[in-house]
Amino acid sequence: MFLIKAMGIAFSMFSVIPVPQFEWKEKEMKYMIAFFPLVGVVIGGAVYLWAMLCQALGMSKGCFVLIGTALPIVISGGIHVDGYMDTMDALHSYADREKKLAILKDAHVGAFSVILLLVYYLIYIGAYLEIEGMKAVGLLAAGFYLSRILSGIGAVTFTCAKRDGLLYTFSSSAQKRLVRILLYLQLVFCGAVMLFLSKGIGTAAILLSLLTLFYHWKKCKKEFGGVTGDTSGYFTILCEGTIMLTVSIGCILMRGWAL
Repeated sequence: MFLIKAMGIAFSMFSVIPVPQFEWKEKEMKYMIAFFPLVGVVIGGAVYLWAMLCQALGMSKGCFVLIGTALPIVISGGIHVDGYMDTMDALHSYADREKKLAILKDAHVGAFSVILLLVYYLIYIGAYLEIEGMKAVGLLAAGFYLSRILSGIGAVTFTCAKRDGLLYTFSSSAQKRLVRILLYLQLVFCGAVMLFLSKGIGTAAILLSLLTLFYHWKKCKKEFGGVTGDTSGYFTILCEGTIMLTVSIGCILMRGWAL
């Protein structure tokens, strides 16, 4: 029962999906992060089903792409986008570490966050327009799972920048050894699915996602002294964009080789 409660806490925190509300007790909090990636499974499933519907009804490419872009934001409640925006404001303040950490906590939206979110989604949508075929969509769907697996691994592995906030609460409460094992098992499973769909593009997407995680850690360690809940959201968005670009470039190259 406590595992079901841990899953419920993960979905209530990282999605808008209606689930029973449970009290945040230590026993459930120990395993919550292990269930966080399952939100990505739901998002990926929704994106894949949307692609199937578009294909069956002959909907326009624009409708497929724009609603496909919106689905992850709507289902997650925009929590990772919020982290991305806060992190962009902090990084582009070019202030000292303490000021950057203060900006992460600031509820106000800065100009850089808006500008760079716009740039991100222009690139994301442009890449999405090149996606063709259900295997490519399947890779994107798996990518929402992969990004959250790696985010979870980072949460229970990397040093927190501060000893407060949600990430520190989740990370410090976690049964880290078992949670890591569960996350690594999910990583193997997700990787196997992506390789089954496409050995070449799947391999590239996995490797570049791992490089994105490494970049995230080095950047956060340098700028903030560690990771926070906001930077974890930043990583999730960055990783999803990396996977989108990788699959998009793969689709373009495959069309070129077909010629």
